[in-house]
Amino acid sequence: MNKALANVNADTVAAFKAYEAEQRLHHTKVGCALVVTLMPLGSTVDYFVYHGMLWEFFALRLVCSATALIIWALLFTKRGQQNLSWLGEVVPLLPAIFLSGMIAVSDGFESSYYMALNLVLLAVGAVLHWTLRESILAVILVLLMYTSAGLYAGIYPPTKELFTNYYFIALMDIIVVAGTYFQVRQRFTEFVLRQELDKSRTALEISLEQLKANEAQLIQSEKLASLGRMSAGMIHEINNPLNFATTGLFTLRKKGKYLAPEQQADYAEILHDVEAGVDRVKKIVSGLRTFTNPDTEQSDRISLSEAVADELRFLSKEQIDGVEFQQDLPANLTIWANKDKLINTLSLMLQNSLDALKTKTFTDEKPTIRISGRMENGVTFLTVYDNGPGIAAEHLDKIYDPFFTTKDVGAGMGLGLTLCYRFVVSAKGKISVRTEPGKFCEFTLEFPAAENLPANN
Repeated sequence: MNKALANVNADTVAAFKAYEAEQRLHHTKVGCALVVTLMPLGSTVDYFVYHGMLWEFFALRLVCSATALIIWALLFTKRGQQNLSWLGEVVPLLPAIFLSGMIAVSDGFESSYYMALNLVLLAVGAVLHWTLRESILAVILVLLMYTSAGLYAGIYPPTKELFTNYYFIALMDIIVVAGTYFQVRQRFTEFVLRQELDKSRTALEISLEQLKANEAQLIQSEKLASLGRMSAGMIHEINNPLNFATTGLFTLRKKGKYLAPEQQADYAEILHDVEAGVDRVKKIVSGLRTFTNPDTEQSDRISLSEAVADELRFLSKEQIDGVEFQQDLPANLTIWANKDKLINTLSLMLQNSLDALKTKTFTDEKPTIRISGRMENGVTFLTVYDNGPGIAAEHLDKIYDPFFTTKDVGAGMGLGLTLCYRFVVSAKGKISVRTEPGKFCEFTLEFPAAENLPANN
């Protein structure tokens, strides 16, 4: 091979050989079809050249075609494909054998059918994917067949005509051998270049996908940064009236004892409702606070199984009643992150799953949430799966957007997955979703393993 291909590795060479074998099978079938078709058609030449032997030659041509047809059928079987190497060599030599026989029983060296032998050699070079060794072998065999047929007939033309016959056969031999040599080189070069092009195309597609992912992450980060700036102002403005309201409620509760006994129950109930509303506002503000300074919390090595166990203890019996929880978390599976944020993320994701399960009617299966984890190539995977209604396709590109929610008004603010996304990114990880509407939803969180991060990270 040329210098450009000098450093081609063994895998590429092996792949090229496999490709050549596949092409060899296809071209050998084509060769069989040509022999089956063209050999009987040669009887038209027999009619004009050897009219007296027309039917004998036609019978020989039919035998040749029938043999080629049998080989063609064999090539569709496993055994035939296993013996492709020698069957492929027999196909072009079949007409050469029968043509040599016709030369032997007719005019010997004087027969004009020597030109048909040139056509056989041309087929070797133009149709069949033969190697250089096989082409040289075919050339030698055809020359031997022609010489044997001429000697058998015992008819010798003048020296110049015999020389001409051999000259043209030899010339075709040189063309076939040289053409085969350069064809193999060309096919190999094209194969290698095509493989390199496929690799480049694959790498480009991966780069484009990564670029799209980075762009989406950048857009999301910009959204969250804007939300953080907005949240800082909102928290300051909301906290002051909240503090006034909390102080006022404390004072009002103390004043309640001065009311008439029949009014105290209603009074306490109203205060309770007001306090519950204030507490809800406080929780909302607390959630917004996460956006204002998300990366200052201390990170530690966290056991995922322990974090999940802690979160499951927080869930009330009413929340998980009738839901089957499944866990598959190795005890030694750890990540490097903030524990409180991890537990909060688990809480948000499990709450989403529980809310989703409530909206689906189950008949043949039980409401299920499955939490699993594994490590692959230095990456820790945490998966939260539920067999709820899933996520509609038109919502998938919005689920991490702040305040986006498909829940009823008052049932959620749409910050849950936004906070989850923020936490995973701050832990240098990734979050992805796989869902089938009506069947399931599965979130996968990817984290660099704790062992791959410095202790002071």
